Amino acid sequence: MSTQARVAILGFGLTGRIAALMLAERYQISVFEQAKQGTESSAGSVAAAMLAPLAESVICDEALALQGLESMKLWPQLLAKLESPVFFQQQGSLIVAHGQDRGDLVSFQQRLKPLKDHSAEVVNGAQIAQLEPELSGVFHQGLYLPCEGQLDNQAFYQSSAATLTKQGVEINYGVHCDAAQKAQLSQAYDWVIDCRGLGAKATCYGLRGVRGEVARIYAPEVTLTRPVRLMHPRYPIYIAPKPDHQFVIGATEIESQDNGEITVRSTLELLSAAYSVHRGFAEARVLSLLAGLRPAFKDNHPKIEQQGNVISINGLYRHGYLLAPLIVKQALSKELL
Repeated sequence: MSTQARVAILGFGLTGRIAALMLAERYQISVFEQAKQGTESSAGSVAAAMLAPLAESVICDEALALQGLESMKLWPQLLAKLESPVFFQQQGSLIVAHGQDRGDLVSFQQRLKPLKDHSAEVVNGAQIAQLEPELSGVFHQGLYLPCEGQLDNQAFYQSSAATLTKQGVEINYGVHCDAAQKAQLSQAYDWVIDCRGLGAKATCYGLRGVRGEVARIYAPEVTLTRPVRLMHPRYPIYIAPKPDHQFVIGATEIESQDNGEITVRSTLELLSAAYSVHRGFAEARVLSLLAGLRPAFKDNHPKIEQQGNVISINGLYRHGYLLAPLIVKQALSKELL
């Protein structure tokens, strides 16, 4: 195919950015994003961006978790395309529980699925202290998942936009693409890549929103080197460290299509649970409290569809950063890569 072929990408969230990065060197790219510049509210902009195939195997099938392992290998290649560095690490993750919640930790361990040569390691208090010295004496039981990692989603959003702009990608903000405009673009461009997520809900049968809520805080008195998950019967949470003593604190998903602001109850539960993990969070500064909707289908599996010259990628659920590189590559490889 000619390097001058024109590609329209609908949606500039996580999958849209990855698609643009994969295609920008070979095609003439135009992006159409519904949000106005600087007001991104996609699932990828709210996420903690953890890469946790083993932990996620508790709630997904083995095949999907194995895809996550494969997908993680693509992140260094993608980040190498960026003009400015993005925080990325693969130092594993730590699962902990307070004494009264040991049953939840055991249940979690029992539901983990074996992923090739990757498995969880049972750790005691001394081993937890070796992994995370500032948690010494707080927890006496846990699991260490060495294969897992994370990146900084905000830095990825900023660097990908700057890089693509510098490469000549045309990014059109504030453009709502409905079915009629999508059809028009399919006539005007050689290829259309639909990455709109919930923006495609009106014409994408079975697509639903799954709510997620996170707090991003600045905690100079806290040093954690890897994501920490706290088991709890009512509000299990994760704490994902980012550069400069910033942390993203979130919880499991809520089956709700409500895209409103984060609730007081969720805020209290997130921050109280974080404080129970590390007392240094008491004096932390709250940088943002965000809620967003993840696009998902009934089976919580991503879908790739092609109709003519239109390729649609959707339904990454809570596995966006884990699965997106592989799913986008699979969607594009037959025709465009």
